[in-house]
Amino acid sequence: MTESGKRVTSYDVARVAGVSQSAVSRCFKPGASVSKKMRDKVMTVARELGFQPNAIARSLITRRSNMVAVIINNFTNLYYPELLVQLSRGFDRRGVHVLLFTLEQESDVDKMLDQVWQYQVDGVISAARLSREQVTFFEERGVPLVFYNRALQDFPVSAICCNQEEGERLLVNRLHTAGHRSFGVIGGPTDSVVSYQRTHGALDRLRELGVKNVPVVEGDYSYDSGRAAFRELLQGMKKAPDAVICANDVMAIGCMDAARHEFAISVPEALSVVGFDGTATGAWSSYRLTTIDQPLEIMAEAAVNMLLERVENPELPPEQRTFSGVLLEGESARLD
Repeated sequence: MTESGKRVTSYDVARVAGVSQSAVSRCFKPGASVSKKMRDKVMTVARELGFQPNAIARSLITRRSNMVAVIINNFTNLYYPELLVQLSRGFDRRGVHVLLFTLEQESDVDKMLDQVWQYQVDGVISAARLSREQVTFFEERGVPLVFYNRALQDFPVSAICCNQEEGERLLVNRLHTAGHRSFGVIGGPTDSVVSYQRTHGALDRLRELGVKNVPVVEGDYSYDSGRAAFRELLQGMKKAPDAVICANDVMAIGCMDAARHEFAISVPEALSVVGFDGTATGAWSSYRLTTIDQPLEIMAEAAVNMLLERVENPELPPEQRTFSGVLLEGESARLD
C-alpha cells in the first residue's frame, strides 16, 4: 500500500524504477525477454513498495485465466503420482497454474466437466476418456484439449500417447521366445481405454503366436485387485500358467505377492509376472518387476507444450505424438 492507503500499482513501480509499465509487466511474466539488470532493479523497487501483480486484472486484459485443468482418474493419481508432478512442473515453469479434477471412474467425466467450465480455464489435459460429443463441446467453447495416453478412433484430437500395443507385443515376444506357452492376463477396468489397448495388444500377439484360450480376469489397477485376480485365474485353470501379463505394475505386484505367499509359487522360477508403467514401486528389491517403462517426463513435457501452443494459436490442427516404451528386464520373469 502507498502512504495514502491505495494499492501499489505497476505504474508506481515504473515511476520509482524509472522504467516503462510494459517493462514492469515483462519482469513479472515468466519467460519474457528482459535483461537481468532491468529485472533486478524492478524487483527491488517492487519489494520496497510492496507491489504484487494482480492476476485477475491481468486476465481481464489478456482474456486468459492463466489456468489449465488436468482431468485424471483416481487410480492414476494414487498409483502414478509422477505424472501429476511432471505436468505441474511443466506448467509452473511457464507461469501457468494447474487445477486438478479427479474421477472415481472414467465414466464419471460428464459430471466433472460442469465444474471445469466454471473456472474458464485456458485449456485442458485429460488423462481420462471423453466421448466424441464431449470433445465437440470443447471445440464449440474454443477451449483447447489435449489427451494424455488417450485418443479417439476415427476422430481427430490432439494427444500424447505411449504405444500400449507395441509394449505388450514386446513383452509377449520375449516371454514366448523364453519358452512360456501357458498365459493368463489381468486387465484393468472395462471403462479404461489404456487397459483395453494393453490387454488386447497382449491377446492379439498371443493369438498370432498360436496361443489360444487365454483367460482374462478384470482388476481395477489396485494392489488388492491384482491379488484377487490371480486367485481367480487359478480357480479357472487346471494348473498355474507359465506367465501372467498384468495391465499395470501395481496389479503385477499384487499378483506376485499372492503367488508367493498364498500359493507358495516361486517367482520367477515357476511363474513369470510382467507389468506395464515403470513405476518406482516396481523397482523395489522385493519385486524387481519386469515391465514396460513409459517415458513419463518426455511425454508430460510434450503434453504441456502441445496444449500451450494451442492456447497461443487456436487454429493449429489436431496432432498426435506417440512414444515407445522401454523394456525393463527385472527379476519377476524368465526371459532367457
